[in-house]
Amino acid sequence: MLPVFDRLSVAMEDTPKSTYLITGGCGYFGCRLACALHENGARIILFDTSPPHQEVPEDVVFVSGDVRDYALVEKAVVGVDCVFHIASYGMSGREQLNKHLIEEVNVQGTQNVLKACVEHGVLRLVYTSTFNVVFGGQVIENGDESLPYLPLHLHPDHYSRTKSLAEMAVLKANGTALSGSSDVLRTCALRPAGIYGPGEQRHLPRVVSYIEKGVFRFVYGSPSSLVEFVHVDNLVSAHVLAAEALTAEKGHRSAGQAYFISDGRPINNFEFFRPLVEGLGYPFPKLRLPISLIYLFAFLTEVIHHVVGPFYNFQPLLTRTEVYKTGVTHYFSMAKARAELGYEPQERSLDEVVRWFRSRGHGRKRQDSSVRLLLNLLLVSAFVAVALSFLPVVGS
Repeated sequence: MLPVFDRLSVAMEDTPKSTYLITGGCGYFGCRLACALHENGARIILFDTSPPHQEVPEDVVFVSGDVRDYALVEKAVVGVDCVFHIASYGMSGREQLNKHLIEEVNVQGTQNVLKACVEHGVLRLVYTSTFNVVFGGQVIENGDESLPYLPLHLHPDHYSRTKSLAEMAVLKANGTALSGSSDVLRTCALRPAGIYGPGEQRHLPRVVSYIEKGVFRFVYGSPSSLVEFVHVDNLVSAHVLAAEALTAEKGHRSAGQAYFISDGRPINNFEFFRPLVEGLGYPFPKLRLPISLIYLFAFLTEVIHHVVGPFYNFQPLLTRTEVYKTGVTHYFSMAKARAELGYEPQERSLDEVVRWFRSRGHGRKRQDSSVRLLLNLLLVSAFVAVALSFLPVVGS
């Protein structure tokens, strides 16, 4: 069972018990959100293509389905009070290069969810969007929700472009009359930073694999560049608060609105991961390369993947979007989320993440350094022995 968060209990204690559907709910964040809602007595339905790999309460309902299939989405929303639509595809790695599937899941899937909500009287929908709807590689410092959407043709990847289209559709649907009812659908969107936390399965394992394989030998970009992250529990809190703010009791104050969500602590991307690198017993890279060189490498990698991908779907070291997201300053104000949602991110660190990986056998073993020292001594001894063998024997 995942931990109970007092701030979530406070947010929901005066709210009638509701039924929540979480699309894409069997992933890391979806399960975390489900457990937090369940702790407060809510009925939870997880809608996903495969069952949860994480522990969830026994009475959490799993419904197998794909957001691309309207008939399955329609069945899942019957009797639901609020939908958390977090299902998406193409966020990172080679997934970013699958244009067709990204379009189907992110755009058509969202349209299916919206249509089903209207047809079956769902009152509230919270959409999990992304910073990337306004960011495409340009510097943004303390940006807020008044920033316009990045023009669609300027997005360097299909994921960001389709998430923009989906968010626009979600916010446009706010106020849509529900079939056979005098009520309307209330919607809002949250734009989170990169998610982290113990057990996160998308980004952190990839980072750790690069560290352990010796690939993480350099950093890039300016050391003064700043980005943001959001701990999974802070993101859970934001979603619960956003759903509550869609209710009549809260004056529907989040209806039709978008909110940037992060820990509120801008930091250099590579410095953020320093505790993870060093906590697993590895040296932090000292070599710093220009971001233009890394971007060119990522571009060439994408070209190669386009050619050989149909035969060998390899994992790119980095995509162009990942270079931008990790090496170019972009961070946002939490003022609107604080004022309208009551969002207050709790301070977190990577210590629990390090412990999680350590507990599963990751990290350089303690004996490694002594073994290396012994091997070096043996090598030096062998070299000295060989050298001495060429010296003349005394008395010969």
